[in-house]
Amino acid sequence: MLDSVEANNFEALPLLSLNHVLLLCRSVWDSVRFYEDVFGFVSIKRPSSFKFNGAWLYNYGIGIHLIENPSIDDFDTIVEPRPINPKDNHISFQCTDVGLVMRRLQDMGMKVDQVFFHDPDGYMVELCNCENIPIIPLSSCSFKQRLSSFYKSAPAKCGFMENAMMESLSMEMLNISF
Repeated sequence: MLDSVEANNFEALPLLSLNHVLLLCRSVWDSVRFYEDVFGFVSIKRPSSFKFNGAWLYNYGIGIHLIENPSIDDFDTIVEPRPINPKDNHISFQCTDVGLVMRRLQDMGMKVDQVFFHDPDGYMVELCNCENIPIIPLSSCSFKQRLSSFYKSAPAKCGFMENAMMESLSMEMLNISF
C-alpha cells in the first residue's frame, strides 16, 4: 500500500465521476420498487451474461446496482435497521427542498430522523441540500494542520476568505445534532 508521501508523487487518476453504488438486497423487486417510487430511478438493461438475480437503476447521473442475496440476514446485521447515525455508512442524495422531501417521505409512512431513513434492506439514506456547503480542498487550508497525522508534507496556508468559509462551515456543523 502506498503511504501519503508516495501517493503525492503520482498524478491524480483521470476519473470523471462516481458511476454507481452496489447494494446487496433481500428482494430485488422490493428494492427496485423503493428506488423507483421514492427516488425516481429507472430500471436499465444490464449485461445478459450475468447469471444472478439483480437489477441496475439509473438517474441523476448515477447508477444503483442491486444484487439479490436472500440469505443476507446470515451475513449481515441488516435484519433490524440500526438506529439512524449520520456518522455511519450511508448514501446521500442532494435535493432542492429538504422540508418537502421529508413531508413526502412521512406521507409514505417512512420513519424519518433528521433527513436520514432506511431503504428496504436497512441501508441508511440521507437527503441534503449540500449545495450550501462550500467545497474547499483541505490541501489549501489550515485545517490540514489538524489532520497532520494523515499527511507528511507541510500544510499550505489559506487566504482570508477560505479561512472565513471554513470557520463558518465548522460553526454550522457544530449546530448539527448527532
